[in-house]
Amino acid sequence: MARTPGVTAEPASASWRLLDRSFFDRHPAEVAPDLLGRVLVHDSPGGRVAVRLTEVEAYGLPGEDPASHSYRGRTRRNAVMFGPPGHLYVYFIYGMHFCANLVCMPEGSGAAVLLRAGEVVAGAELAHARRTGRRVPPGEPAADTGTGTPAAAPVRELARGPARLAVALGFAREHDGVDCCGEGPVRVLEGLPPDPARVRSGPRTGVPNGKHTPWRFWIDGDPTVSPYREHRPRAR
Repeated sequence: MARTPGVTAEPASASWRLLDRSFFDRHPAEVAPDLLGRVLVHDSPGGRVAVRLTEVEAYGLPGEDPASHSYRGRTRRNAVMFGPPGHLYVYFIYGMHFCANLVCMPEGSGAAVLLRAGEVVAGAELAHARRTGRRVPPGEPAADTGTGTPAAAPVRELARGPARLAVALGFAREHDGVDCCGEGPVRVLEGLPPDPARVRSGPRTGVPNGKHTPWRFWIDGDPTVSPYREHRPRAR
């Protein structure tokens, strides 16, 4: 079984084959828990970073899920959600962060899975640099330097949360619409799904509408899973 060079596979039974497009051609609430343990790889000019997914959220169809960007139909911002399955949907939020999703269901549907958190299994030094502006050896603990210089982030924090995950992988606006099921720079590999007994589900984080829908899925006990937070209206 071929392994992608540079990706650390501790379990011998892990698979580094590409996930087929048919994997994503399902409802996002079906795809989401099945994405746990899969490995997302980005080969950029700066190098390779790979993240094993540990937390995701499903977002449903237009008119079905009030928390979904597609709820009111297709727009210029969410157009990729209505494209073929297996493509990357990247959006900008709060005027400062990018977040990454994987498109699900047949073309024209408008559904996706938000990638909330993961474990960096290759390229930790590059992920550190993207987070802090410093080339830091993997495993260096966080520290307050007191000089204004960004401190190193602990390895478990590198992709803990959707914005951090996007930064660690080097995703930005130009990656919106990238195909993840071919031989391009971004790919989703089979990895090693967790024991089903460790998969948990619950309400999605920070969602004001449809907040009770239990479409957040995570690997119980994994230190890279982000903390759950209820939606709170932003103060004016």
